[in-house]
Amino acid sequence: MTPVTSRAPLEVVAVRRTDASVQTSRWPALAVLCAGQLMVILDGTVVNVALPAIQRDLGFSPSGLAWVVNIYLVPFGGLLLLSGRLGDLIGRKRVFVAGLALFTAASLLCGVSQDAATLLASRFAQGVGGAVTSAGTLGMVVTLFPQPKERAKAIGVYSFVQSAGGSLGLLAGGVLTQTISWHWIFFVNVPIGLAAVLAAGRVLAPEHGAGLGRGTDAAGALLVTSALMLGVYTIVGTGGHGWTSPHTLGFAAAALALLLAFLVRQAKAAHPLLPLRVFRSRDVSGAMVIQALMVAGMFSFQFLCVLYLQKVLGFDEIHTGLGIFPVSVAIGALSLGLAPALIARFGPRTVLLPGLGLIAAGLAVLSRVPADGSYAVDVLPALLPLGIGFGLAMPSLATLAMSGATPEDSGTASGMFNTMQQIGSAFGLAALSTLAASHTDALLGEGASTAAALTSGYRLAFRIGAGLVALALLLAATLLRRAAATKRGTAEEEPVTEAAPQDASTTARMAEAASKGK
Repeated sequence: MTPVTSRAPLEVVAVRRTDASVQTSRWPALAVLCAGQLMVILDGTVVNVALPAIQRDLGFSPSGLAWVVNIYLVPFGGLLLLSGRLGDLIGRKRVFVAGLALFTAASLLCGVSQDAATLLASRFAQGVGGAVTSAGTLGMVVTLFPQPKERAKAIGVYSFVQSAGGSLGLLAGGVLTQTISWHWIFFVNVPIGLAAVLAAGRVLAPEHGAGLGRGTDAAGALLVTSALMLGVYTIVGTGGHGWTSPHTLGFAAAALALLLAFLVRQAKAAHPLLPLRVFRSRDVSGAMVIQALMVAGMFSFQFLCVLYLQKVLGFDEIHTGLGIFPVSVAIGALSLGLAPALIARFGPRTVLLPGLGLIAAGLAVLSRVPADGSYAVDVLPALLPLGIGFGLAMPSLATLAMSGATPEDSGTASGMFNTMQQIGSAFGLAALSTLAASHTDALLGEGASTAAALTSGYRLAFRIGAGLVALALLLAATLLRRAAATKRGTAEEEPVTEAAPQDASTTARMAEAASKGK
């Protein structure tokens, strides 16, 4: 009995040392995850300001040029859910590193492209790598930070990357394109990606996952990937084919049929790709829908405000990026500091509601911009509520969306959260830009000046975007449950220790030693 009991204190020390190492490695791990996510988000918008230069160099037609953006969105939106589930099955670290390596290699190919076909193929590979990289990132963040206060801070950092990355991409794209060349908007990913891959191998804890035998669901994977990719393709193609064309309606019907078949499959499969229990929580389901509406509305700002600054106010690429930059500053100030503290104190629903209200108000201000407007008077007053609102809303939605996820399902839930964001982005880009262009063409046909017609089209899109966010606010107020009142001392609760996987046997031996000691 004596040898057994004498070993127990040593094992306790071993567990404590392991816990301490886990605690100290969490924030470096978060930095690596966010670095990978930032590259992926940046590449969704960094191309926008470089499109004219790419068109001149590679000879894209006006309709073909849109596919430099769209061909990235189609695989990105279509593969997020599958990639998230693969992370749960074979280990999220493996999936993250593989996606990051593919994204980095594809970025190099994009940078050296000398013709349109090579660039489009490389952008498609970038989209695949981006989906694989980002699908399980939020799930890893949630697993790394189980304590509510720390989790709120970590999700705030993640949300800042998600929210501000688009605006930072516009600034970076403008500077690189105007000072060097458009090739460098892709080349800069290579050293960052290589550094992130090496760092991930050192600071991310290895994960084995549940195993492919626990839920490969090949039929479900084929159905949902086909449905999502076809759906995103249908949405982004409406600009060229129209919303009521046989092309759009036919592909939309096919995507819907595949999605319904997938849901039937998930209800009956022994090991479903997407366990439907994820949606039993009203907060989780509501957060997914609200996020799609919010992002669709915000895309009217992120895309069309850039066009207003360039085509109406005459800004160049660098000044356009600088003009949007206050949004990133406001998002960072809120999501990195105040928002996590407010969420920990009052709950995500309470913080989400004023955030959505501020976003709707900012879009409403933009819906009044004149053709002879100025940045300081007509644009800047809208950017501040947009940035503050998004800085409050995004961490709140991420917290709600992951609130019902178990460790086994966190990758799937993370992939679903990112999928809804991409669907909202694709729908917002297609619907609002198409409506704005149609309205502008009608006014030009009536003899209006170019500036007046463009501005009127943008104003219409901003009004619709404000309406989408207002609808999201209504759903948030009616669908999401009120959090129970928290005590003022909640933030000082005892830390939750998180033993490494190999400590399970140590814990069992400790329990056995204690029982024998009795």
